[in-house]
Amino acid sequence: MKKYGLFSLLLFILLCMACAKPKAFEYRELKNVQLQQANLDKTNLTFQLVYFNPNKFAVDLKRVDGEVYINNNYLGKVILDTAMHINKLSEFTISSTLSVNTISVLKNSISGFWGNETLIKVIGTTRVGRLGFYKTVPFNYEAKHQLKLF
Repeated sequence: MKKYGLFSLLLFILLCMACAKPKAFEYRELKNVQLQQANLDKTNLTFQLVYFNPNKFAVDLKRVDGEVYINNNYLGKVILDTAMHINKLSEFTISSTLSVNTISVLKNSISGFWGNETLIKVIGTTRVGRLGFYKTVPFNYEAKHQLKLF
């Protein structure tokens, strides 16, 4: 009987730990924004996003879905469908490519990409979890950046 009591207690503790609600990642920095490919139909922008994991436990990042706006104009959608382990209380970097309509980039480049501050907004969700339990966590990032693409 003691075996079942101890097993039940350990199982309860494990479930409580697994069910702790993960906090949203804290944005730290946008870096290495580069124009990779540009033609009349499509433009590819690559960049790296630096985040901090404020959780007191490591998590696994399974998916990121986000919509990107520049100066409140819709630019495109970022989807990262890759698994990534993130250590507790640490910074991590996500590399991404954003494919957008070239007309949208040109429209935004007039006001933003030539040295002026550009308002960048990303709204979306991340799928994070640990020990096989995953949860969708929303995020909303908005800040001004000085982008130099040309």
